[in-house]
Amino acid sequence: MPDDKPKTNITNIAPGKILIKGYDVAELMGRKSFAEVTYLILKGELPSEAEAQMMDAILVSSIDHGISPPSSLATRTVVSGGNPLNAAVAAGILTIGESHGGAIEQCARLLQEWAKKPGDINSIARDLLKDIAIKNIRMPGFGHRYHKIDPRTVRLFQMADELKFSGRHQLLARAIESEFKSSSKELPINVDGAIAAVISDMGFDWRLGKGFFIISRVVGLVAQAHEERIREKPMRRLGLTDYDYDGPPPRKL
Repeated sequence: MPDDKPKTNITNIAPGKILIKGYDVAELMGRKSFAEVTYLILKGELPSEAEAQMMDAILVSSIDHGISPPSSLATRTVVSGGNPLNAAVAAGILTIGESHGGAIEQCARLLQEWAKKPGDINSIARDLLKDIAIKNIRMPGFGHRYHKIDPRTVRLFQMADELKFSGRHQLLARAIESEFKSSSKELPINVDGAIAAVISDMGFDWRLGKGFFIISRVVGLVAQAHEERIREKPMRRLGLTDYDYDGPPPRKL
């Protein structure tokens, strides 16, 4: 008779026992950092010291980006409506999509697809950009509405160099950035592109891209929700002069 029980290789639980990828969670507590155990549960093995440092930097890099991103606005708005913390944070997470937080996944997919192609990395970068231009899509992970040079990108790549994680995916990302510069486009690698390149060189599946952003940003969303609750009045809304109406003029039935 076939065994139709659902299967998982992540966590094994029994009375008095919780094993994460085979490791006793009580033994992990106090001995391994949150970043290290995050690496373990996503990759299946505990990280080396260098992998742990890189993982920690990745998680810190996206922890928060102020009150203005869609996820922060959604979280604060839901709190101001009188809802609990879990609902507010969930609302923030639900705004994470292709236009907010999704560039890590999109960029990692392209980098992993194209970096495996043989040949000169600069030629591959040019071919990639030609291909997405034909498809009329924007190269994810490049350019930022606030930062001409994203300080988080600089630090992540610096650490990747120091920790020996600068592989072919990062070379491709930098080659793409160079191609943009040569065509007079100011589109430097942003933090999403940097994370995409680094996690690709670390061997992570591109489909985990949004996961890295969610794991990191949920901490910031908890802080945003808490601050909204303790510092702001309930029922957050735009002021009467914070928008322009451009609909039909007054009219009678």
